[in-house]
Amino acid sequence: MGDIALVYMVAGLSSRFGGKIKQFAEVGLQGETLIEVSLSQALPAGFTKIIFIVGEKTEIPFKEKFGDRYNGIPVYYAVQNYDSKIRKKPWGTNDSLCSAKGLIDCPFVVCNGDDLYGKEPFKILVQHLKRKLTDATIGYKLGEVLPEEGEVNRGIFKIKQKTNIIECLKEEFKISKANLVLRNLSRDDLCSMNIFALYPKTLELLNKILIEFKEKHKNNPEIECLLPEEINRLITAGKITMEIYPTNEKWMGITNPGDEIMVKESLKNKN
Repeated sequence: MGDIALVYMVAGLSSRFGGKIKQFAEVGLQGETLIEVSLSQALPAGFTKIIFIVGEKTEIPFKEKFGDRYNGIPVYYAVQNYDSKIRKKPWGTNDSLCSAKGLIDCPFVVCNGDDLYGKEPFKILVQHLKRKLTDATIGYKLGEVLPEEGEVNRGIFKIKQKTNIIECLKEEFKISKANLVLRNLSRDDLCSMNIFALYPKTLELLNKILIEFKEKHKNNPEIECLLPEEINRLITAGKITMEIYPTNEKWMGITNPGDEIMVKESLKNKN
């Protein structure tokens, strides 16, 4: 087996995070940034290259921090651009991934740069890519990725009986710990946290969808082409086969100011 790339989507700054780069928030016990902790979880799986998908405001900081090598592994950069005179925001996570298509010439794992997935998911997905030609993903138990208070949206997997093959990935809105039963959902349902193992041929299909999406919605300045939705479209159309692996790892992410404190405490308790 040849190269396997690790692709991080780190293009956006968050207005909810004071306009700062969330991935540079210090959460490690030795002052490591969120992205450095994520890399420490991911790289033991055996990746041979790192690709950061950056934005206009994150390109220079990431290049200054990581250069062209990290721990001896080559680092590359793709830029997610958009015309701010026409659009209020970029074209979404599928556009982010497709921004790196010129750099991706091997199987790869793509994930969010402001989330921590644990070590096991990366090992599972790399081993899958070494053994099989199908795409794959990780399923986190829904009950473990819901906030104590408030509502969130989550993509819920439906799996073919007696297999680990995904039938569909359905977005469920306004889920809370209090309304699971009313929503006919279970704490043990597996949901997506946007980590996928894909092949370049799948990326080509996603890029084709993106081109058509942009043409269809060229006059809509806010609509986004989202990676989970388009992966689901490929699955339900029978164009790709995606396998799912459950994990007992605890997912952690940063969205709002103060989240980094909770992540830091969780990492401290884990150690």
